[in-house]
Amino acid sequence: MRTSERNDHQMVGDEGSAGDDASARTPSGADVPETGRPARVRPAGDDPADVIAAAWSRERPQTPVDSIGVVTRIWQLAKHFGDDRRRVLAEAGVDPATLDLLSALRRSGPPYTMSTRDLAARSLVTAGAISQRVARAEREELVMRRPAPGRSRAVLVELTEAGHELVERTVDRVLAREAQLVESLGSERREALAELLRELLVDVQEQLNVQGVSHVGHEGIEHPGQG
Repeated sequence: MRTSERNDHQMVGDEGSAGDDASARTPSGADVPETGRPARVRPAGDDPADVIAAAWSRERPQTPVDSIGVVTRIWQLAKHFGDDRRRVLAEAGVDPATLDLLSALRRSGPPYTMSTRDLAARSLVTAGAISQRVARAEREELVMRRPAPGRSRAVLVELTEAGHELVERTVDRVLAREAQLVESLGSERREALAELLRELLVDVQEQLNVQGVSHVGHEGIEHPGQG
């Protein structure tokens, strides 16, 4: 029990030792996506979230544990996705904050120019953080700054050709990898899960009176640029 609780983050995502029969871990009738790779399912008794919930129910029967199966798994998935995205970006030679900035400019469409205020709002970071990101990207000649016409203190940030090439190359790499990580669910279950997560996110944000968070994958509260 204690070992399972201590290693809950490490164990999630394990698929058993080499040589395990995958079909033995796949329930009868499990969804087989168009890729032909069945979703791997950990037996309920071996799942760390289930073990933790069962332990609290035994030790403190009055304690509500219904959230553990949802919240714990979301935290674990966020950790795995964030770590993997940082690895992919490191291999591509770009840091998460810079990709976040370049992606926001690229998604805005031609002429790929935004004010620093709009960039801060889109990225859900402070004006100071955006200034640091822009300065770093400008030194690498990925963006350039110029005053906004008719607005004395406003600054516009424009994607350069080098920045455009970098974001085009990197976004495909990041999103293709993340598509691979969730492909085992199949298209219908991915859509259903996305809708449930959307509903949960909106409800939690309303309860907490917050508008959103930055992208998962950065150290701390930030995260790798979204594609």
